[in-house]
Amino acid sequence: MYTGDPHPAMLGTLPDGEQGTRATLKVMVNLVRQYRKSIRIRDLALDLVRPLASRDWPGEVSAVFNWVRDNIRYTRDIRNVETVQTPEVTLEVEQGDCDDKSVLLASLLESIGHPTRFIAVGFKQAGAYSHVLVQTRIGPRWIPLDPIMPFDAGWSPPGPRAVMIAHV
Repeated sequence: MYTGDPHPAMLGTLPDGEQGTRATLKVMVNLVRQYRKSIRIRDLALDLVRPLASRDWPGEVSAVFNWVRDNIRYTRDIRNVETVQTPEVTLEVEQGDCDDKSVLLASLLESIGHPTRFIAVGFKQAGAYSHVLVQTRIGPRWIPLDPIMPFDAGWSPPGPRAVMIAHV
């Protein structure tokens, strides 16, 4: 529950268009690389997968994905300001936009050994990005995980005109 204390978040002005999307994805990748080693993040991931059978990789992915999707409220950024929260801030305030929920999801998955990448997508024109989601690899296949939509693991937004990938 949010206590009203100030929290670290990346607030700022990023370049417009493709350059801004690349900059945002770089911040997100760096946050996951840092916070996948957090005891708080790993402990939560371990708690979420504890009831599963050992080596149930699809079950682990679903358990972590469903928890983020269902327990972190989607809330938009400040109008005309791009923000990216640390995953610990997202846990504390229990809210975030697509990049915040995706950073938390990827950090949790990475903390228990699941490789992740971010997929930025746009729907209006090439080079115009408006959304980001996570993919994780199970075997040879990358599985889309969109934590702001009420769909199961494996669903991704249809018909993007622009796609940018950033590996963690």
